[in-house]
Amino acid sequence: MADERTPGSGKAFRHIFGPVPSRRLGRSLGVDLVPFKTCTYDCIYCQLGRTTNLTVERREWCPLEEIIGELECKLVSRPDYITLSGSGEPTLYSRIGELIGRIRSMTDIPVAVLTNGSLLWQEDVRVQLREAHLVIPSLDAGNAGMFRAVNRPHPSITFELMLDGLAAFRKCFSGQYHLEVFILSGHTAMRAEAEMIARQAALIGPDRIQINTVTRPPAEDFAAGVDHARLEENVSLFSPPAELIADFRKVNGRDEFSATAETVFELLSRRPCSAEDISGGLAIHLNEAVKYLEDLMNKGLIEQVRLKGKASFRARTGR
Repeated sequence: MADERTPGSGKAFRHIFGPVPSRRLGRSLGVDLVPFKTCTYDCIYCQLGRTTNLTVERREWCPLEEIIGELECKLVSRPDYITLSGSGEPTLYSRIGELIGRIRSMTDIPVAVLTNGSLLWQEDVRVQLREAHLVIPSLDAGNAGMFRAVNRPHPSITFELMLDGLAAFRKCFSGQYHLEVFILSGHTAMRAEAEMIARQAALIGPDRIQINTVTRPPAEDFAAGVDHARLEENVSLFSPPAELIADFRKVNGRDEFSATAETVFELLSRRPCSAEDISGGLAIHLNEAVKYLEDLMNKGLIEQVRLKGKASFRARTGR
């Protein structure tokens, strides 16, 4: 994992990244709790690529005090949210409850947890997440077959177990509970499949339902997104009515993000690079590299190409 360095400080950050512009959370200060692609799922649409460590083992993957020390240095940035997410499944971090408690004792900045929801059937995981202000789990399928096809979970996680966990957490959590639904062409974009997801979502009872689709290079080439109009057709299927996650361009126009995006663009103007190349070359977190790539793609400044079978990016010519 590449280090992020605060300009002029010489301080390297292994676990904290941002603040980065987020479609849902405004300025989000990310906290990465597990090694890259350590996850309970191997989702076909993941923008970080295929899972290399498919596991359900919960442990202290990195020292809690190390995370706290880095976070203390970044609180001066005053983000809208401190977001536990990163490059794997955050609930695999066995001390996530302690971390949330420590953050709340340090600052009044709200804590969000972006999770695939796969471990919420475990009571200790539910207890540890209770003090978060906002939890956003995923629901990408309405039946067991589609769950296995899209999420490719660890063998110990069944569709029924995952659903039970999402519903159980709703009953014990007093914070904001949002549910993200990923719609994929050829998979869950079919109306019958979307209707099944909507029925399951209604049983869970989240405060909000957000519909998303592939906007970044996915782990698998066959994981295709759908257009805005097609997504709109699914909104009324859900109760409460779903919302489309706002266009990224609406939250990224702030000067504080432009310099890094400009640096990425300058790099791509010289040569094509993958997200990993940018992360390593500029010493920024991979998630930040992905955010800036999406920004530049939305603005039409760069294009995606495949070099030696790998998703890469280059500056558009003749702009």
